[in-house]
Amino acid sequence: MPLLLEDKRAIVTSVSEIAKQAHSAIVADYRGMTVAEMTELRKKARDAGVYLRVVRNTLARRAMTNTDFECLQDVLVGSVVLTFSMNEPGAGARVISEFVKTNTKLVVKGIGLGGQLLEAQAIDKVAKLPTYLEAISQLMSVIQAPITKLVRTLSEPHAKLVRTMAAVRDIKE
Repeated sequence: MPLLLEDKRAIVTSVSEIAKQAHSAIVADYRGMTVAEMTELRKKARDAGVYLRVVRNTLARRAMTNTDFECLQDVLVGSVVLTFSMNEPGAGARVISEFVKTNTKLVVKGIGLGGQLLEAQAIDKVAKLPTYLEAISQLMSVIQAPITKLVRTLSEPHAKLVRTMAAVRDIKE
């Protein structure tokens, strides 16, 4: 059943709004997948907070204009599914890379991250990006390291004196 012009405009508007809010996008070819496999992929994406949608390529190209994912327009060929990571850049890549391990019919075509097109092989690198909480904890440990080192340096003379006195006490006993 053909889509009406209003339906097409609604799809373009919806996908465009999602693309403007997303941190990363993945384009994957889903040819040969069964409905059950696609439903499983949709469920995993929904659980991870990832927006997954099958859109006609012409509508997807229009929706991605004037967004960070305009670089993905060249890979929008064939039967593709769009995956947008809404909360963190690596969420969609984690979902897709885990799904590809059990289902080889899903083939990644390209990844859009920070306005740049990444090759399909980079999905594992993007999947290993830290989550928001992991990034905050790494930042806090980097900020805390100099202070910890300063405290250890300032307390070392006292600790050395105590160890020396303990050694002298042990010798005298």
